[in-house]
Amino acid sequence: MLRAPEPDDLEFLFQLENDPDLWAHADVLPAPVSRHALREYLRHATASLADAGQLRLIISNEAQEPVGTLDLYDYSARHQRAGVGIAVLPQERRRGRAAAALRALLPYARQQLLLHQLYCTVAASNEASIKLFREIGFFQVGIRRDWLRTARPLGWENAVEMQLIL
Repeated sequence: MLRAPEPDDLEFLFQLENDPDLWAHADVLPAPVSRHALREYLRHATASLADAGQLRLIISNEAQEPVGTLDLYDYSARHQRAGVGIAVLPQERRRGRAAAALRALLPYARQQLLLHQLYCTVAASNEASIKLFREIGFFQVGIRRDWLRTARPLGWENAVEMQLIL
């Protein structure tokens, strides 16, 4: 289930944003995020995709507890596209939550956000994510060589570029 972020999501987001295992998949330098910064983010989280250029949705379980996030980013109004990223708490993975969230996103992206396409960048070693996006209908459209830094010093990894025409 997807929903908008709520002020009560502060501790969940603090846990997720400060997980060093997820930092490896981000395009920013790894750094802890403060509760204050997250409170400010939540205060302004009502901005639309068109206004902010990004949109974060919370993935919740059957008990309405937050278990992950689904982000639309790098939005282009002219080209009607956005990147998509997904993160799920380690203990909540392999339960179909990411697939359900992506399936729920597609009609919303097409009908309400009027997007023509979604794309994602996945580490070539992240076989679970590549399989997830393929199952949803994304196609591999390219490989970026040595695109992502790895945890080991001076290490690099290829990135798989995937795309879905809505």
